[in-house]
Amino acid sequence: MNPFSHLKKVKTLLIDDDELIRDSLSMAFHNKGCAMRVAETAEEGLKALQEETFDIIISDFRLPGIDGLKFLKMAGMTHPQAVKFLITAYKDDHIFSEAHRVGVHEFIEKPFAVRAFIELLAVSLKCRTKNRLSGVN
Repeated sequence: MNPFSHLKKVKTLLIDDDELIRDSLSMAFHNKGCAMRVAETAEEGLKALQEETFDIIISDFRLPGIDGLKFLKMAGMTHPQAVKFLITAYKDDHIFSEAHRVGVHEFIEKPFAVRAFIELLAVSLKCRTKNRLSGVN
């Protein structure tokens, strides 16, 4: 099944200070008719959260200013229903445990292939939707 079929029904917010990642993912989403808004910093991401509702929120861990974990914690206050992903190149148990504590659903390890990234989003979203419909969180 085409992973984009699940992503066409939702709005995604991506926060990453790496222009190549932002542009690559944004282009892949838009070419398939999926809604993705991108931001370079957590502060820009917080502004986006005030303006729109998102179903998927993805943030890099290392950001200038507010880091990705703090951003996702704040995002969880205004968008508790959103599926949250943390992109990280750092395999650190403290980061993983803190991320779970603040409501991160999945981790995306750098480097990643765009196709694998999109498939992970689609599968996670499908599982969360199925669990919500059956009453499981």
